[in-house]
Amino acid sequence: MLQKQRSESRIAVYYELTKPKIWYLLVFTAFGAILTASNIYNIEVSPATWVLALFSVAAGSAAANTLTNYHDRDIDAIMERTKNRPLPSKRIHPATKARNFGLVLAGISLVLAFAISFTTTLEQGLWATAFIAFGLANNVLVYSYALKRTSRTNIILGGLCGGAPPMIGWVAVTMSDLWTMGLAMAGLVFIWIPMHIWALTLHFKEDYNKVDVPMLTAVQSEKTSSRVIAISTFVMVLFSITPFFMVTENNESMVGPVYLWTAIASGAVMVALSSWVIAKPMERAAWTLFKFSSPYLAVLFIALMVDSAL
Repeated sequence: MLQKQRSESRIAVYYELTKPKIWYLLVFTAFGAILTASNIYNIEVSPATWVLALFSVAAGSAAANTLTNYHDRDIDAIMERTKNRPLPSKRIHPATKARNFGLVLAGISLVLAFAISFTTTLEQGLWATAFIAFGLANNVLVYSYALKRTSRTNIILGGLCGGAPPMIGWVAVTMSDLWTMGLAMAGLVFIWIPMHIWALTLHFKEDYNKVDVPMLTAVQSEKTSSRVIAISTFVMVLFSITPFFMVTENNESMVGPVYLWTAIASGAVMVALSSWVIAKPMERAAWTLFKFSSPYLAVLFIALMVDSAL
């Protein structure tokens, strides 16, 4: 019994290491892309394709989070927000165990993505593999290793990986309109990321300054930071309308008024919250905006799925 408890505890620690709240949302965007594409083109997606696509995104996202946790273990040990994570708290020791676990997950994600070739076409499998590889490289190498500790643009250039899961979901169904509607869905995630992270770093700016990580809203004044957050939120809300104007290769609308009005209504809430951050650039306002931003993205993808089904 004791051995079983220890085993379960070890699994829980490694599960925590992968930052499940992050990859849950990314897997959901891939799920949304699969369902939206299958609804628009009336394509039945096989159970095997569903499993391969979603699990490749889950493994890839978990791998990226694990490997960035490995790289950031030194600063995580100093920051109040992160000091109790598995690596700085030494619940996983030595740290190389986490690195190896991340590499194994990365390998699994690439294999699963390529296996989509056997349930769809070789082209679709290759594109899915390419998007997984790009997401891993952008998150781990570009964001964590190259930019996070050196540049205020870190989360912009390092956030491109966020668009990979919807692209993987889309190509698992079809190659049609990949660079229009597929890219628009990826863009929703990519443009959402900076606002989401900047709101978080404004709330925890002292933590980031303590370890000399130049997140934009940590190194700028609260007034400037609040304006940056508001501008990025406004751009995100404007961009969220673009899927309504997308048409298929047959010149048919992909989504309709259900999505449009959902994007407008939820966008109005986000603009109001960002306005609060400008009016009172304090931790409470930034934290509230951060907490609302995750369900906002989920609501947009739910609206896409519902509207495409109608």
